[in-house]
Amino acid sequence: MKHITLLGAPMDLGGARRGTDMGPNAVRIAGIEASLRAQGHEFTDLGNVDVPDISTLLVNDESMRYVDEIAESCRKIRDSVAQSLNEDKFPLVVGGDHAIACGTVAGVSDHFARKGESIGLLWFDAHGDMNTPQSSPSGNVHGMPLASCLGRGPDALTRLGERLPLVDTVNTAVVGVRSIDPAEANIIEELGVRVFTTREIDARGMFAVMTEAIDIVTNGTAGFHVSFDVDGSDPTAAPGVGTPEPGGLTYRESHLFMEMAAESQRVVSVEVTEINPILDRGNTTAEFAVEMCCSALGQTVLHR
Repeated sequence: MKHITLLGAPMDLGGARRGTDMGPNAVRIAGIEASLRAQGHEFTDLGNVDVPDISTLLVNDESMRYVDEIAESCRKIRDSVAQSLNEDKFPLVVGGDHAIACGTVAGVSDHFARKGESIGLLWFDAHGDMNTPQSSPSGNVHGMPLASCLGRGPDALTRLGERLPLVDTVNTAVVGVRSIDPAEANIIEELGVRVFTTREIDARGMFAVMTEAIDIVTNGTAGFHVSFDVDGSDPTAAPGVGTPEPGGLTYRESHLFMEMAAESQRVVSVEVTEINPILDRGNTTAEFAVEMCCSALGQTVLHR
């Protein structure tokens, strides 16, 4: 059993639609603490990191909107995550839009880099999240975090950690993608990131895809971080997201993703992002997020 530290990251600066700032509290209301304690884990709620109110801010650069404010909040996430790992606790970060991943991954990367080790990154998402300020059609930073973690993007994000890049491309796998911007596709090809699209999952099956993905993120690493964007799942399972894409991974495929990650016994941290209660139905998506966290932390049909 683990000692879980929950950190809320109420970020809504990275996307175009308001509401993801309410995601952490929605997950708390959905019973994350009781569910994880029922599995036998210890649990500490660290509260929420500070994120400035978007209504008080001005956009200084349309190609990377609010990047400085996002980076400042990510530094707080980074420090909290690294501190939890230093105390032999397991960081669980709940957002908030996916821009928070720059801070979470920086914290995990720093912790292991100080021990001379590297980490893998298992990224679950409908989108590539590999735009840069030069390629992004919107300037929304929640479309840039994976590129930033891999060293492509604004210095404010790529240099959040002590290691550059935060994670090596050869130890990164992206699962569930079904929407890529044209210029973003070029970046993915240039970097050589292994992206498992829904087409490949349809053809090969989730078990085969996850077996390969886990091999990638564990090869020569101290373990891997799971970054789970709920919009990777089909809107029938997770309706409360800002950028829903039809044809996503099913409820069971999403569970299998988390279950196989847990079975590897190499997961060192987890984050769940893009929960938007304003667009949700009866807190369904937050409840789904709680289930995903439980699976990532060892819950199975026979063993709870």
